[in-house]
Amino acid sequence: MKFSRIVTIALALCMVIGGVVSAGAAKYEARIGHLESPLQPRHQGLEKVAKLVKERTGGEVEFKLFPSSQLGNQRQMNEGVQFGTIEGTVSPAAFLGGFNPAVSIMDIPFILPADRAKAQQLRQGAFGKALLKSFDSRGFKAIAAWPNGRKNFTSNKPLTTLADYKGQSFRVMDSKILIEQFAAIGASAIALPFGELYTALQNGVVDGEENPLDTIQRMKFYEVQKYLVLSEHGAMEDFILFNPMFWDSLPAKYQKVIVDTFMEVMPSVEANKEQAQKDALVVIEKAGTKVSPLSDEDRAAMRKLMYPKTTAAYLERAGAEGQALIKLYEAEYNKIVK
Repeated sequence: MKFSRIVTIALALCMVIGGVVSAGAAKYEARIGHLESPLQPRHQGLEKVAKLVKERTGGEVEFKLFPSSQLGNQRQMNEGVQFGTIEGTVSPAAFLGGFNPAVSIMDIPFILPADRAKAQQLRQGAFGKALLKSFDSRGFKAIAAWPNGRKNFTSNKPLTTLADYKGQSFRVMDSKILIEQFAAIGASAIALPFGELYTALQNGVVDGEENPLDTIQRMKFYEVQKYLVLSEHGAMEDFILFNPMFWDSLPAKYQKVIVDTFMEVMPSVEANKEQAQKDALVVIEKAGTKVSPLSDEDRAAMRKLMYPKTTAAYLERAGAEGQALIKLYEAEYNKIVK
């Protein structure tokens, strides 16, 4: 009698404990990987999103974050999302062209208006929605784009006027769009691995490069570059991608919570990134690098020269789908910037 009572109590206790454990476990769990460190704006934004999503779904949806390439390089993470071995990633557009040629439209220089509010209008409008939808046929569910800084030009030779770019050589990622970007202003572009860039600048293999200010500061490129132009010509956009099967398993109300939360947190991510740019600029200027803004006249002239060549390079790969996106983009851009 005593033994059976002990067994009954033990079983009841196990049920209670089991109930507590399952009550605390998330019904939907997503592992989200990305490249940046936990100290950078992207990860800080993801932490906010994860906290809010968990609260707003009553603990039913939980994001497990894996920064600093813990789940592999970006290509491996993108493939993992496609195949369902991980549920999500936050990928820069630059790493997605091989998966979705349409997204390479973001490599076109001056694709976003300089004004941040107008850039956001473009992201949230018909063009931005069509760009997100272009991932549907590629094994991804893209739910949002987050700004992650803008590229600027540096060189060991003066960049005072547009004519100064002629004859100079710049390092680029292996992208025909970026090669044509420099060809349009009489400069040459050399595709080099990122890890070789500091030495290439130091030894004069290339005259200059293009990167966001915080990258220029963090990688110490300013130590081997004399001039920096605040051109903000290249948009660095992150795309929030989920595995479609995981996404479709979520109730519609939780899908809405996730999308709304990513959009809500986006301004703080951009603000943190902007502050990181300002902090980096202080370090760069203190080191003696000559910093100058790109004038409105040179910006307009540069865009006018670069846009046709880079758009043509984009359309070579993106075809009819890219042509439709370009048409939509131009209609919206012209409406927004007026």
